[in-house]
Amino acid sequence: MLTYEDVAVVLITRNEERAIRKVLLDAKAVLPGAKLYVVDDSTDSTPTIALEEGAHVSRGPGQGFGPAMHQALLTPTEDIVLTVDADDTYPPEAFPKLVTMIRQGVDVAGTNRLGRRRPSSMPRSNYLVNRLLSLIASARARQRVRDVHSGQRAYRREVLHSIQWDYGFEAFPVDLILMPAILGYSVEEFEIPYRERIGETTLHRWSSGKASMKRLLRRKRDIVARQLLIR
Repeated sequence: MLTYEDVAVVLITRNEERAIRKVLLDAKAVLPGAKLYVVDDSTDSTPTIALEEGAHVSRGPGQGFGPAMHQALLTPTEDIVLTVDADDTYPPEAFPKLVTMIRQGVDVAGTNRLGRRRPSSMPRSNYLVNRLLSLIASARARQRVRDVHSGQRAYRREVLHSIQWDYGFEAFPVDLILMPAILGYSVEEFEIPYRERIGETTLHRWSSGKASMKRLLRRKRDIVARQLLIR
């Protein structure tokens, strides 16, 4: 049986007590031996449940999604770092494939929720905006980027630590696939079924869309220059 001691699964959580246990149990079932990390900013029982399921739980910096995700991504010492949203919208069956892709040499492996048809769990306006954002990202990166806002990806740890991330404003997941692609790392994605979430969404669609465009429309030379300055 395959084991996954070289894998970390990271989540950021905010009041996900209805879904967090199932998400962690599913991850443990398909990735035996993987370590679970939760960066939490909840006022409900989410962190208690995560601890009961064996996760390493830490308090987030309290400055929104980007800083919390940055903390979650850079905390693990394992060679492969997986992300997943804590609302049960992503299939755990995708995790082993993501790990295999990284082990075979891919730098960033992602799941694609969009496909040829809109998933019933995604509003039409969200679907159209996400398709547009992915087309713009593809043009900027000069390679196909299929889902800039996927919450289920895998990264080589060295890649995460080699990039100076700009995580201080909204839509950080865009950069988590755009930056590696622009900087020449290998990026691959595959299609998944996208499910109805458990619990209420905290996404502010209008501000998230504006932040996504802001990230995508930065000058490529400025992005590259920022990385060169810190190396």
